Amino acid sequence: MSKPGGWSPVEQVTLKEKQIFLEVRPMIEKKVGTDFKMYFPVVYSSQVVSGTNYMVKVLVDVCGDGLCVHAKIFQDLPCRGEQLTVTEVQYPKLFYDVLEPI
Repeated sequence: MSKPGGWSPVEQVTLKEKQIFLEVRPMIEKKVGTDFKMYFPVVYSSQVVSGTNYMVKVLVDVCGDGLCVHAKIFQDLPCRGEQLTVTEVQYPKLFYDVLEPI
């Protein structure tokens, strides 16, 4: 269990989070400057603030080299429309690189 305002442990992506991470794909690709041929969210961590911060590791490898992108996403509160914003991106990362808050 995480402490208030702290980051949750890294977990496997569930359907709920996968929908969020797929929705922000164009924003992540724009920040990186490329269109990924593959985009598979693998693990994530979250932090409850005035909304929710997510850190996600996305496998974007198409050549077998384990290339990933790590992204920080903010989801606003439901009363504010739950708008999604990609705030930070780290690319390229390797599959075995630890997912850490940016």
